[in-house]
Amino acid sequence: MLVVMRVGAPRKQIERTVSAIRKLGLKPNVIPGSLRTAIGITGNKGAVDPERLRSLPGVAELIRVTKPYKLVNREMKPEDTVVDVDGVKIGGRSFVVMAGPCAIEDRAGALRIARAVKRAGATMFRGGAYKPRTSPYSFQGLEEKGLDILREVREKTGLKIVTEAIDPPSLEKVARAADMIQIGARNMQNYSLLRLVGETGMPVLLKRGFSATFEELLMAAEYIVDQGNYNVVLCERGVRTFADHTRSTLDLSLVPAAKRTTHLPVVVDPSHAAGRRDMVPALCRAALAVGAHGLMVEAHHSPEKALSDGPQSLDLPGFRKLMKSLEKIGSAVRTPVGGRPAARRTRSRH
Repeated sequence: MLVVMRVGAPRKQIERTVSAIRKLGLKPNVIPGSLRTAIGITGNKGAVDPERLRSLPGVAELIRVTKPYKLVNREMKPEDTVVDVDGVKIGGRSFVVMAGPCAIEDRAGALRIARAVKRAGATMFRGGAYKPRTSPYSFQGLEEKGLDILREVREKTGLKIVTEAIDPPSLEKVARAADMIQIGARNMQNYSLLRLVGETGMPVLLKRGFSATFEELLMAAEYIVDQGNYNVVLCERGVRTFADHTRSTLDLSLVPAAKRTTHLPVVVDPSHAAGRRDMVPALCRAALAVGAHGLMVEAHHSPEKALSDGPQSLDLPGFRKLMKSLEKIGSAVRTPVGGRPAARRTRSRH
């Protein structure tokens, strides 16, 4: 249930309502809005008796939330959530591009890639220090050394860092080094890890699992938001289907579905979906056209020598070309790409 307070309800009335909800043995989740405050109620096993709350001072209306995902539901919070990653806003009108290698391999390569993607228009740097791989014999990442390199990348380029945490020990280290914590597809339903991530209060990039439904993705986000952390960005990265021309099938229909159903922003990772670089630019442009709030793209200075996911990584000239094409589409749909303002349209006098 959602308790909507009157416009301008004083703090005392909000606190009294919160207290009343707690006395019912329920959990109040205060959701500030631009005009009025709402309080989402979770923890109830059945229907909540509305009469216990309707008569409280400052309460405007009570709304039943019918979906199992309560806090990420747009019924609970009609306004879009904009996640602020230390100044980079995801979920607003701009289109954020996160780019970098699949895995951090060495200091010189990471800095070279970071400087190149920043010049091209990216505002966030992606790179794995911890790499959960299907094969135990594949490159597993540089771990803490990789985090040190990511810190240096941020210091020398100003790019904000997003990198993956794979378990509680790595989460502690990633939280100290990164600006945004990534939860990979393999961990989307690791609910104990999701709760811990929620407790950090940091921005979180939550990737869709390989075979997860849209509702399962939202329920995973609910675990994070239930800890009081609304700084969650959903990421579509492709799901397994019978198709064999790509690694996974990129489900771009998730973007409009998410924008209709949840207040959380959604970005797209075409690199992992395609598994081959020749398809990545077209899928990136499609993600922008369909209304995504951003992209996560793999780029490398020598993809043929990459220790992880080289076949799907764009080379640096290819990434620059992609960004130029995105800027043109962004101008057409009035969506600034990479933090750059959209070009103004001039009206013909004829």
